[in-house]
Amino acid sequence: MLKLFSISFILCLVATSSFAYLGPGVGGGVIAATIGIIVAIFAALFGLIWFPIKRLIKKRKEKKEKEQKQEQDKFD
Repeated sequence: MLKLFSISFILCLVATSSFAYLGPGVGGGVIAATIGIIVAIFAALFGLIWFPIKRLIKKRKEKKEKEQKQEQDKFD
């Protein structure tokens, strides 16, 4: 078993040349996938940061409006 594992490991380390054609579509696909991953990361960060801040601002604004309304009711 150890012999099989060591032979497999050595064969994985040996570099062989491949004679394959990679056309321009592969490059475009790699660029599109990379851009997609970057956009997904920024969208996740935006969602994790912006929406809680937006909710906090909304709560603060509602609290301020409620306090102003209570002050107006005192004077009326």
